[in-house]
Amino acid sequence: MVAHHFALASETRAERPAVPRIEELHVRNYRALQDLQLSKITPLSVFLGPNGSGKSTVFDVFAFLSECFSAGLRKAWDKRGRFKELRTRSADGPIVIELKYRERPKTPLITYHLSVEEGPRGPYVQKEWLQWKRGSHGRPFRFLDFTRGAGQVVSGEAPDENDSRNPEELTSDEMLAVNTLGQLAKHPRVSALRRFITGWHLSYLTAEHTRGVPEAGPQERLSVTGDNLPNVIQYLKEQHPDRLEQILKTLTERVPRLEKVDIDLLADGRLLLQIKDAPFARPILAKYASDGTLKMLAYLVVLDDPAPPELIGIEEPENHLHPRLLPELCEECREAAADAQLMVTTHSPHFVDGLRPDELWILFRDERGFTQACRASQMQGISEFVEEGAHLGQLWMEGRFEAGDPLVASGGFRQPR
Repeated sequence: MVAHHFALASETRAERPAVPRIEELHVRNYRALQDLQLSKITPLSVFLGPNGSGKSTVFDVFAFLSECFSAGLRKAWDKRGRFKELRTRSADGPIVIELKYRERPKTPLITYHLSVEEGPRGPYVQKEWLQWKRGSHGRPFRFLDFTRGAGQVVSGEAPDENDSRNPEELTSDEMLAVNTLGQLAKHPRVSALRRFITGWHLSYLTAEHTRGVPEAGPQERLSVTGDNLPNVIQYLKEQHPDRLEQILKTLTERVPRLEKVDIDLLADGRLLLQIKDAPFARPILAKYASDGTLKMLAYLVVLDDPAPPELIGIEEPENHLHPRLLPELCEECREAAADAQLMVTTHSPHFVDGLRPDELWILFRDERGFTQACRASQMQGISEFVEEGAHLGQLWMEGRFEAGDPLVASGGFRQPR
């Protein structure tokens, strides 16, 4: 069923260019993430752990960075309670977010570093830099290097250590140099990172938001909450009817007796999403449809986007969905990861059952209360169990993981049984 659903997507996948991939994330002083480092991040990465282990905080790091680029540092900062709520308790120094990524396979690894401090007038960018090493030898060099709104940048397609460094000064130290200079064509490497981050889709989808009756008008991308789902259905119906037909076919296979999903234009210019069950002559309004039906429809729309965002974040997709649908949804996430990098948080062993050990990160709090992470493939015996046919969700529920059990030492490390 999963392969059938993605047959249409696979036909066009070869035509699409490769997408950027984040390979490492290093975060310091961000709430419970006092010093967290994730390496060798896979195209599909799933974060599992007890309540309060830091899953949502890792997710929020990406949201914070995205909002810094789209809305500005101050708005993203104020939304999260400023340093009082954002910086790790009892910690000193700036909040640091560092990404290592490749624009395409086999291209040089680029490091993006952002350090944020707070002064009497509010937050400011203490340090921001981009660096890479073009060849196999030599040391990395920074082709963008800014401190409090002033610095240097090397222009061109392939910045080199011997190229001239152009001094630049921003109008405020709240501004991000990558976001500002990335709007100029003469800085293609900086522009590429800006496009990457501003294009992220981080979903805080709720079924309630999908029940709205928005103003008519096609929209290409589902919103963060999913409140424009009828508009995206309208867009797909007008521009990509084959894609919409495949999405709805998959939905009818997942939801018993579901026959049709359609939109209706009201006299006042609003869009009405309607769901029709096979036994009945007339459809019902989306406001009366089940939460699971609407959420599954929204997830399929995100994962089968004709022009998907390059990074997709999904928080706890298991809410309102039948457990037996979750392994298939997991496989659809993996299929979608050919065109986008996916970050997912979950509590569901059924979703985890569909994963490979290198795709699963287990988060837990150490004795100091700070979040730590361990990949399932690094845990003793887990890969061997999986090779013998065991599923990761099953192993987790049996207590085979070295960490992540909410009833044992606050989810921290322990010896496996």
